Amino acid sequence: MVLFLGTLCAGNAYAKSSEVLTAAAADDPFVEKQSYLAQIHANQAWDVTTGNAGLTIAIVDTGVDLNHPDLQPNLVDGVNLIDPNLPPQDDNGHGTNVAGVVGAVGNNDKGVAGILWQTKIMPIKALESDGSGGEAKLGEGIRYAIDHGAKIVVLSLGLNKYSTYMSDIVRYAEERNVLLVAATGNEGNRVKYPAAYPTVLAVGGMDSNLTADERSNSGSEIDLVAPWDVFTTARGGSYELKDGTSMAAPQVAAVAALAWSRHPDLNVAQLRQLLKQTAQDLSTAGWDRTTGYGLLRADRALTETPRSDMYEPNNRKDQAKSISVSKMNSAAFAGGSDQDWFYLDAPYDGVVHLNFHIPSGQTVTVQHTNVHGTFTNVTAKPGQPTALQVSKGRSHVQLQLSNRSVESEVRYQLTTSFDIYRDQMEDNDRQYKASVLPSRSQTIKGTFHQMNDEDWFELPVQISGSLRIRLSSDTARIDPVLFVQKQGERSYSVDDGGDGAAETMQLSEVFPGSYYIRVSNVKQYALPVEGEYTLVIDYDAKQIDPNEPNNRSYQATAISLNSPYSGLFDKQSDTDWFQFEVPQESVVQLSLSEIPANIAMQMSLYDSSMRPVTNASGGKQVELNERLPAGTHYVKLTAAQPFDRHLYQFTVSAKPLTAGYSDVQGHWAESSIMLMSRQRIIDGYADYTFRPDQTITRAEATVILSRAFQLKQQKNVDYTDLPADHWAFAHIARASQSGIVGGYPDQSFAPDQPVSRMEMITMFARSMNKPGQVRGDPPFTDVDNDYWGVSVLRQMKAEGWIGGYADGTFRPDRQASRAEFVTMLARMKM
Repeated sequence: MVLFLGTLCAGNAYAKSSEVLTAAAADDPFVEKQSYLAQIHANQAWDVTTGNAGLTIAIVDTGVDLNHPDLQPNLVDGVNLIDPNLPPQDDNGHGTNVAGVVGAVGNNDKGVAGILWQTKIMPIKALESDGSGGEAKLGEGIRYAIDHGAKIVVLSLGLNKYSTYMSDIVRYAEERNVLLVAATGNEGNRVKYPAAYPTVLAVGGMDSNLTADERSNSGSEIDLVAPWDVFTTARGGSYELKDGTSMAAPQVAAVAALAWSRHPDLNVAQLRQLLKQTAQDLSTAGWDRTTGYGLLRADRALTETPRSDMYEPNNRKDQAKSISVSKMNSAAFAGGSDQDWFYLDAPYDGVVHLNFHIPSGQTVTVQHTNVHGTFTNVTAKPGQPTALQVSKGRSHVQLQLSNRSVESEVRYQLTTSFDIYRDQMEDNDRQYKASVLPSRSQTIKGTFHQMNDEDWFELPVQISGSLRIRLSSDTARIDPVLFVQKQGERSYSVDDGGDGAAETMQLSEVFPGSYYIRVSNVKQYALPVEGEYTLVIDYDAKQIDPNEPNNRSYQATAISLNSPYSGLFDKQSDTDWFQFEVPQESVVQLSLSEIPANIAMQMSLYDSSMRPVTNASGGKQVELNERLPAGTHYVKLTAAQPFDRHLYQFTVSAKPLTAGYSDVQGHWAESSIMLMSRQRIIDGYADYTFRPDQTITRAEATVILSRAFQLKQQKNVDYTDLPADHWAFAHIARASQSGIVGGYPDQSFAPDQPVSRMEMITMFARSMNKPGQVRGDPPFTDVDNDYWGVSVLRQMKAEGWIGGYADGTFRPDRQASRAEFVTMLARMKM
């Protein structure tokens, strides 16, 4: 597998800037063409320092023009790994472009100015003249640089494959305090390796509009962006305009060298964190998948003080800071009482692993709230990855030292990694385990979640027809390979495209029998992949409706709930009737899918007396959601025009309702929820759910208490985060008047913040006028006499209102669920 060179020729287009040059501006003739210098505020950085002559930066690339007058004074001995008998002379131009961005001599009245006017550039030729190369030479080049004194290595190249070999090289650099800076790539796809490794600084490209260039690779591993367009040195002593993430990465490397001259005591992890800390947000605040932590800012990197925790303040959920699911980050606990909140945006369902590097003897309590609002608590030990099951979307983690008595600052590093979900077709890694598919056209999404994963499918062809199969992926880390074989006959394999390219196989004539389909990644990409493949099977055959005759209501096909039924319309007058039984009042979903393209269908629902209830129509998919009583119900399906080459799919599912909710039946809090619902104290969501295990927010809890105690009087409240049109404003004002709730010292109320178990008990105690005057020992093993709520806990425990866990703890700081809150309220109201 060959490496990429991330530069694209861009003609005369370069970013414009209105920046005013400072007194430290270079006098080089072409400096006005170097608009990227103003974008990263290099001029202001030069007011502090213009170089780092004591530090060596290695450029592992195509070599460097060793005779270029604007580079020669800053060059030191390097190596040619392609031909060790020759010097590392650039025979491509790419390495010379990179070198000019890093360290073209500044203020020498020649050409351009590098970000470092004085430095030591070590040229390492690891790529051929056409820019190709393998990871063996890449790894050799990085190791050579480290072993010969380089402190920063620039890698404006990459490939789509993770390898244990390169991972070991990256770890070798980290252990020797050497910074690796790499380009993310220019295909508008996922971050390439080595940029994608956790401790490599991954650099994307920014356009002149301060947004990520659409060609710049992005994803979970990106750290920063720098300008896409540069004017730089070229082979033969000349200069040229170049672009791409290959030109962005050396900007970050050069600024890192400037910052290291300013803060020589920083280790490589702290240096990476400083560049993230001082980046300029470009879109959302904090880290995101397209620009990382934002735009490289040379001035801030040299003038701001490195912080032990750049994420503070993040002591509450509403202050949570964004971090990647696949990178190393540094932070600190101010002490045992300090809480660090982060949120992670998982690109798919899967598992996020947290690995803490923290002083010996310390452990971290991790509270994870997933995208659905349910939470888990685990204790993380140093060097032992902690696995968190996540769904696609945003989840939160609350981190805190397990030893709450610690008073001094404790610094830690958190490395996250992500494993994609195991697709629903597994285990189908062998032909004899092939997942049997329905004999129709369909689309399947799958993953390569484990080492050497491959997926087998069996398609039973019952009627002669044609078959077209297309295999695609959403990431260039997958180079899909498609294999098809009819049982007992010749096989066909397709791998015409490269990384990320779709593969298609057309069988113009297929006959009854079993067709086996194998989906795999190329053999070189054996490891699990963060990405999905899509297998589209178009089977075109004349179909037979298995439910006919069902053209009249009295001929309606009786169907079972949650079972799919197929059908078609072979003539204009065709109508399909179905009937189903609902055993008790339920929320019923009727789903009509697999509708052929350009066909509109209508679904009409009738009760047992054949009175119309509702209807829906559309193409591709039609759905109805209705609250229906127990009994028999009928459905009529019609189509705007006939079709007989594809089967639609019809499914009816039902969720029984308890107290009007579909998710409380059999729950341990069912009786309490029913009681409070009958009294109209609580309500659920528009989808007929109550979500009992979801954390309850301060606003929700306050509204429930206001209704339960029929609070009427309200005072004027002026919380900074609670506008008058907030849905809970009136109830919060009433509860504030009665003293049940209050705000925070910063005049906020934090209505969406989860309520802890201690806060819940405090609200109930205030509602019952129980000030906590009972004396005695702490009632629970995890609460001492210095805890702020101990007096309330004593009284509520003594009077039998609360109990702890079997181990004698109360866990007061754990988030309370909606079920816990309602159950406590039900006890009070009984």
